[in-house]
Amino acid sequence: MLKVMKLALLGLLAIGILGLAGCGSTTTTKTAQAQNVLRVGSEIDYAPFEYVDGTTNQNTGFDLDLIRAVGKAAGFDSVQIENIAWDGLIPALNDGKVDAVISAMTIIPSRQKGALFSDRYFQSTQYIAVKAGSPIKSAADLINKRVGVQTNTTGQYACEKLGVKNILKFDQTPDAFNALKIGQVDAVVVDSPVVMWFIKQNPSANVTEIQGNFPKEYYGIPMKLGNTALAAKINAGLKQVIADGTYNQIYKKYFNEDAPKF
Repeated sequence: MLKVMKLALLGLLAIGILGLAGCGSTTTTKTAQAQNVLRVGSEIDYAPFEYVDGTTNQNTGFDLDLIRAVGKAAGFDSVQIENIAWDGLIPALNDGKVDAVISAMTIIPSRQKGALFSDRYFQSTQYIAVKAGSPIKSAADLINKRVGVQTNTTGQYACEKLGVKNILKFDQTPDAFNALKIGQVDAVVVDSPVVMWFIKQNPSANVTEIQGNFPKEYYGIPMKLGNTALAAKINAGLKQVIADGTYNQIYKKYFNEDAPKF
């Protein structure tokens, strides 16, 4: 009898534990749903789009301000931003670690095969950064020079299309700029706002820009392929912040002029 009672008690205890586990799981799920959080990945080392503010030590930049505004307009309770290396952004998206990515990412066909992009939100192009007095005066002059780029960016692709013979690839754009400062490369090819920001923030580097007549590029917000529901919300939020003037306010904050039409 005692053995039977012990077994019965153990059975009730097991049922109770399972019941508590089930309640905990349901509560966690409901809490996550109630929070309604947009999880965003970004490589936070690409000023002025995403960088760490030296004064506040906070993640900031045009892209980060924009996605926070878009998230709010899209109905999310909050936006959580995770710093992820450039080559890890799309894998993190497809692994479900983040819901979206914002990182000055140009919409190009090869990337559209692996992610669903939002509507365009920024127009850019490639610029060439060189030391003042450099013999490089145009994109054609890059062919036989040492050119620094960030790996797997449109700067790299532009140099490859030009036929540049000596492309030095760096994990992050600041590394490419450092290489230019110390003479390891003759030029850096990167998005125009990034070049202009670097020049403004580093006057002692003695760096100047060359436009190079590269084609226009447009940034988008990647999401997981097939996630059309999220894309609809993000696009609606983006349209709202453009229409109500929020986008222009953010643009003026970082570029000191009104946002262009594109």
